[in-house]
Amino acid sequence: MRVGVISDTHGLLRPEALAALAGVAHILHAGDVGDPAILDTLRTLAPVTAIRGNIDRSGPCAALPATELVTLNGVSLYMLHDVNDLDLDPAAAGARVVISGHSHQPARYERRGVLYFNPGSAGPRRFSLPVSLGFLHLGAEIHAEIRELS
Repeated sequence: MRVGVISDTHGLLRPEALAALAGVAHILHAGDVGDPAILDTLRTLAPVTAIRGNIDRSGPCAALPATELVTLNGVSLYMLHDVNDLDLDPAAAGARVVISGHSHQPARYERRGVLYFNPGSAGPRRFSLPVSLGFLHLGAEIHAEIRELS
């Protein structure tokens, strides 16, 4: 199962992001959505699971949950905006993947058998950080891919 992972759109959904996400089975948005219309547009491509980020604490995206535990293709994924706010042991909770955003810095690493994945920011460019999103390939093995947009 191919899953699109996007974060930190900050009210900007780039056409390149839409094109990249075409054909995925599910989309995960790791917060700082900025505009609920972004989620509506993403839902035209695939089902969406989204959480709120620090810019979503008030306004139209405030109703989004702060965290989410979702199971896709038999794989449990724990979503939170800032990985520094992680307040549980993902492995003990049964999560095989932790999805985060916030830093605008794409990252993927493994710790204690759990994959930590940050797709970076797909919204407005911040400093010299790349504009990016990610993909998870969920099956017997889990593969994470980061794709720079522009």
